[in-house]
Amino acid sequence: MTEPQKLAAGALGTSESIIMGVAGTAPAFSVAITTATLVAAVGVLSPGSILYCGLIMFGVTLAFMHLNRTEANAGGCYAWVGRIFSPILGFFAGWALLVASAIFMVSGTTPAATATLQLLISLGAVDAARIDDPIWVNAVASGWLVAVSAIIVKGIKPTSYTQIIMTGIEVLGLAALIIAAFVEYGSHPAHQLDSAWFSAASFSPDTFATGALTALFFFWGWDVTVNLNEETRDAQRSAGRGALWSMLIVMALFVSFVTAVLLVLSDAEIDAAGTNIVFVLATKLFPGRFTYIAIIAVMLSTIGTLETSILQFSRTLFAKGRDGVLHPRYAQLHRQWQTPWLATLVIALLGLLFLFLSSFIPTMTEIIKDSVNAIGFQVCFYYSLAGFACAWHYRQDARAGPLQFMLMFAWPLASALFLVFIGLYSVPTFDLTAKVVGIGGIAVGVVPWLANRLRSRRGSVATA
Repeated sequence: MTEPQKLAAGALGTSESIIMGVAGTAPAFSVAITTATLVAAVGVLSPGSILYCGLIMFGVTLAFMHLNRTEANAGGCYAWVGRIFSPILGFFAGWALLVASAIFMVSGTTPAATATLQLLISLGAVDAARIDDPIWVNAVASGWLVAVSAIIVKGIKPTSYTQIIMTGIEVLGLAALIIAAFVEYGSHPAHQLDSAWFSAASFSPDTFATGALTALFFFWGWDVTVNLNEETRDAQRSAGRGALWSMLIVMALFVSFVTAVLLVLSDAEIDAAGTNIVFVLATKLFPGRFTYIAIIAVMLSTIGTLETSILQFSRTLFAKGRDGVLHPRYAQLHRQWQTPWLATLVIALLGLLFLFLSSFIPTMTEIIKDSVNAIGFQVCFYYSLAGFACAWHYRQDARAGPLQFMLMFAWPLASALFLVFIGLYSVPTFDLTAKVVGIGGIAVGVVPWLANRLRSRRGSVATA
């Protein structure tokens, strides 16, 4: 029997794992897309919403870190939930990630395209009308999707080098805006900084749930570190540490940036800025050509998280193919580069298809709103399963002491329960498209599950 091919073991170090985790959350893209919506929902309590949502998400990060120590598997949540609870529940945990990543091919590539066109327009290289032309936007989006997919197929090392450069520029850009905001507006802020912004007592149950629902999108994506665990040195430890440190870094970035926005911009300015809030903030702090830093940061952030989404999709699909829960063809690795090239090709083709279909949706705002809602529900689904799996698996070890009880059992379990609440709370707020894509996207996994079981039975009969 032929030994299955293996991913490029030991290609990434802990520092590269951390960078991948930071890139997965797309700091500049996330704040650009979500900040104005969050401020509109909870006002000056926005930094507190992000902080508390981050602490809740940290329980899931702990779950991923502990579960990764039990088994370093590129399938991550899919593999752990399947082993601890049941194969079918594990299948759907992985399926939710696959669907969320596929949906992000639209909500990720289109902003990357508009940011690219905005930069070219600012430099005088492209006519301003092109940014509203669906053909141009989809063409540039498709170009980025193909380029990123090609880098990923080429190997995990070229992918990590590209990510280091993009994430470094992005984080430095955001840090420059945050520092400038505190220096220039600390003495005469648009909103007076107050400890009440971060006080749990300032929240009502409704404002807390509303803020957490919006803030949840900020934090999705750090778990790419565990999907790359088989390609990381000291796989059972480094990938988990990468997730932990990346969460700490992005929590600090998100809370600081939203606080900076409140210091510099009035409510009217924030509302008018919408998804251009990074650019508006940069314009106020750095007039002139320095505003390019905002455009470049958002563009690189979006491309970076597009890369990590493709990595998550391809590694999860590879793991499912390797285990036989989907067709074994998806476990094919490139002979030279040791990458799941067919799984990467699948997500690239799906992305191109979804980009074409999205051209029939009236506005970009509608596309992003529906995709963010759908992805948020799917993230709640598979993150909560990881939290429950960790609490159940470590229920005996948690008796060793108060610290083990908190980190291995109580915190992951509390985070999982809260994510279930947020997921259920969010459904009535969805429009029909978001419900169909968010809930229907998970439910449609029944089709490949049954098809694969039928294929497996036929194979068993043929060999009997």
